Amino acid sequence: MPNQRDQTKKTDEEKKVIGERKILIFDTTLRDGEQSPGCSMNLHEKLELARQLERLGVDVIEAGFAISSIGDFQSVRGIAEAVKESTVASLARATKDDIDRAWEAVSVAARPRIHTFIATSPIHMKYKLNLMPHQVQEQAVAAVKLAKSYCEDVEFSAEDATRSRPEFLAQLFEAVIKAGATTINIPDTVGYTVPEEYYAFLMKIRERCPALDKVVMSVHCHNDLGMAVANSLAAIKAGAGQIECTINGIGERAGNAAMEEIVMALKTRKDHFQADTNIETTEIARASRLLSQITGIKVQPNKAIVGENAFMHESGIHQHGVLKNKETYEIMTPESVGLVVDNMVLGKHSGKHAFRTKVKELGYQMSDEALEDAFTKFKVIADKKKQIYDRDIEALLSKIALQIPKTYQMERYVINSGNSITATAVVKMLKDGRAIEEVASGDGPVDAAFRAIEKIIGKKVKLDDYQLESVTEGGDALGDATVKISYEGGNYLGRGLSTDVIEASINAYINAVNKMMFELKQLEKEAESAVGGGN
Repeated sequence: MPNQRDQTKKTDEEKKVIGERKILIFDTTLRDGEQSPGCSMNLHEKLELARQLERLGVDVIEAGFAISSIGDFQSVRGIAEAVKESTVASLARATKDDIDRAWEAVSVAARPRIHTFIATSPIHMKYKLNLMPHQVQEQAVAAVKLAKSYCEDVEFSAEDATRSRPEFLAQLFEAVIKAGATTINIPDTVGYTVPEEYYAFLMKIRERCPALDKVVMSVHCHNDLGMAVANSLAAIKAGAGQIECTINGIGERAGNAAMEEIVMALKTRKDHFQADTNIETTEIARASRLLSQITGIKVQPNKAIVGENAFMHESGIHQHGVLKNKETYEIMTPESVGLVVDNMVLGKHSGKHAFRTKVKELGYQMSDEALEDAFTKFKVIADKKKQIYDRDIEALLSKIALQIPKTYQMERYVINSGNSITATAVVKMLKDGRAIEEVASGDGPVDAAFRAIEKIIGKKVKLDDYQLESVTEGGDALGDATVKISYEGGNYLGRGLSTDVIEASINAYINAVNKMMFELKQLEKEAESAVGGGN
């Protein structure tokens, strides 16, 4: 397990920045980010995102809250087994059961961490915990000692720290550090503070708790007032050595501090912050796109760093300046975050070797079987499109990478629609090799097709959201359809790609249905195991 000193070693190039520090990036996209409404992910999707976080160079991946559910436990353990370079952490309340379960999940990790927390603000201690401050401290110390008996790397968080008394926090931190905590997190849990106040608050705690200088001081800021990134940067000026954040800033309520904004602020303004991170910034754009593909939640066009318009210039004055010298209006390059201008490099005559090379260039690692599947689908697209862009291929690859076992497969469909007739769809699907065909009418061709599929699966699902957009420009662009459905409390997102928007929509709906069926089968297995374990 590398210690803080190991992780702050600098290359000769880095030493040119006088006094530069390495700031650890603790990514909680898979835990706090997933708690954002509509952002739930299945195990396969979490593993794919965790691998991308590892490629990104994230120091710590908070994989989940192991005790919250069997599914969360399996996700944390699966990520702990798969990830080799990053530290893998599980969140745990300051209780024995939570910590035992967290350790059971992360014990298989190459670099495990237990992250335990308890609320420390007067309002939380009184109304949520019903504990006195001394009782909170006793519980926190006992939790850290138990976690320390399992692993060396223990993080302690004081929930709602920014509404807590600095004097109490200093006393508490002194005690948990003595008990073995190696990272102390001082979060702005409800997004309450502002940069100048947060800086002063942290400095006051550091002054009252000298032991903080012997461990890693961390912060976790929420964006309720739109200041999560600004507060995180203020914390770095106050001595924080770890920032907790998420891709695209997703998270509960208004979200968390956006990792990409923090990382690029430090890199672009080294002169001011005299700090940097271990993040491979050229992987940022891909991480952002992957998360959007998994959750179906797109970033707004003007989003800093990863928004579609982040590096676009429409004003004539700006365009003139950029053409003369990009630095007139660009403080960083799109290439530095992994954004590149699409180049048409593949077409219908391209062979498997060229396709394999392009897959590697785009950063995907696929089995021979998956690659063969991707190449077959690429050829189908290439026969329909004149120009094949990197974004087309990446959209195809990400869909295949996130595939789950298919309960249903679409064999064919026929749509009858017009402005003077009721839309009708005939859909034929395969289930376990058996063909099932149904017909339905609806308010338009897509609605009719969805109703026919609902008849085939024999379950009443609710369509929560449906979106359609093009992957690239042009009349033959790939249509990227996103469908969100819900069934018996579960939410499922499906995506479909095709140059035919109706086909893309149908594929997206079937993809969501297959995810639903996969999860229902998993729940059945878990129930059977639970019954078997009790006999």
